[in-house]
Amino acid sequence: MTVYSVDVEITAPVNDTEVTARVADAVTNLFPEADPTHREGELHAEVHTMEGFSEELHRGEILDTARSVFFDELAGNRFSFDLRKQAAFEGRVNFAVGDPAELGDIHVAVTVREPDAEAYIDYIAPPTEDGTPVDTE
Repeated sequence: MTVYSVDVEITAPVNDTEVTARVADAVTNLFPEADPTHREGELHAEVHTMEGFSEELHRGEILDTARSVFFDELAGNRFSFDLRKQAAFEGRVNFAVGDPAELGDIHVAVTVREPDAEAYIDYIAPPTEDGTPVDTE
């Protein structure tokens, strides 16, 4: 079994019209390991696993979409992506592409220390064949 060493930084703007606890729920729905703290108009959390998020990708059957987003943003040992807050509040993964949502999106920045970013992406969002994850090991 491979041991993964990752730092996942999650930030989400909290607008005056939003309830901070609801934005925190949106974050923890997709990243159950997160413990968001509020500071200067945004929530911030750091976790060292994406297990819960990976489960949501599998449940939502959006592994191919996730892989595409992750690899599009991959630079060295880092990749980042944005998620729609409303979908996250409902417990669904919806990648934000194009213009940001009116109230802002959840931003996730991932730094992989071990073994490497490509291997970690394969782990959290494995390649699929006809929509079914393919074992790469």
